Amino acid sequence: MRRFFVALAAGLAGLILAAQPAQAETLRIALQKTGTLGWELAVIKAFGLDKEAKIEIDATELASTDAGKIALQGGGADIIVSDWLWVARQRAQGQKLTFYPHSSAIGAVMTKDPAIKSVKDLAGKKLGVAGGPLDKSWLMLKAYALKDGVDLDKSATVLYGAPPLIAEKALQGEIDAALEFWNFAADLEAQGFARAIELADIEKALGAKGDVAVTGYVFDEGFAAKNKDALARFFAATRKAKELIATSDKAWGAVIAQRLGGKDAKTIDIYRKRYVAGAPRRSIAEEEADARTLYGALAALGGEKLVGPGKTLDPGTFYRGVEGKRR
Repeated sequence: MRRFFVALAAGLAGLILAAQPAQAETLRIALQKTGTLGWELAVIKAFGLDKEAKIEIDATELASTDAGKIALQGGGADIIVSDWLWVARQRAQGQKLTFYPHSSAIGAVMTKDPAIKSVKDLAGKKLGVAGGPLDKSWLMLKAYALKDGVDLDKSATVLYGAPPLIAEKALQGEIDAALEFWNFAADLEAQGFARAIELADIEKALGAKGDVAVTGYVFDEGFAAKNKDALARFFAATRKAKELIATSDKAWGAVIAQRLGGKDAKTIDIYRKRYVAGAPRRSIAEEEADARTLYGALAALGGEKLVGPGKTLDPGTFYRGVEGKRR
């Protein structure tokens, strides 16, 4: 009789546990305050996509991308947004990080000088470069210019600086052109600057077949192996958020309220246009093939200082736990 009641109690406990909803899995995400991952998380929360995916997002906003990298490497975050070039460098140094495409949005050379329409027109000009001498966009621009017979290091006056500083110098007329990140390029575009040289066109000139995912969700391979299903649900939620941002004014309103409230209507429209255009739509295989091509061009110019000891893109750089094309 005692065994009967023990078995009955165990059975009832099992039924009660089975009837309870599955506990949401928590993903710790470190994001830059000005980054577009924050847009997606705002929409995910506003539309209940996290609950639908049975995930709980523990988001921490940080002041810079470097702070996010430190958080990921120090175990303080599970996922950040960074670029595949950094992931490849870390893998070459022994860290098994991996990358899943987030956005192909990339900057441009911005100017108010109608005479600047190509890299040849930058000769003799003062060019502001967002980032440092090893910034990937700058190296791609230099590689492209060298193919056209132009050595920008010698023919142009180059000023390096943080993106806000370069944008301010451009607005003040202290430089002739600015190589800017996509969001600062959008700000300048709203101020009447022209997109004289598109970095997306340079990627293709260097061998890419399409618009390359520049930034992606970055995480450790070990974490991915243990949380494959949760990651798949998270990526599905971010795809839905991207689609809502592109098509729903209600969703876009949530982004504006939380992220872009201080900008005018013209700038906000440009931001939305550039963001939507940057949504990845290609297969992982296509993305990886183009990244491998660009890696070779960047490695040839930047050397070990840029890419580390790896001569070619490591095969594990792109995460393949979620196959198929993104819509």
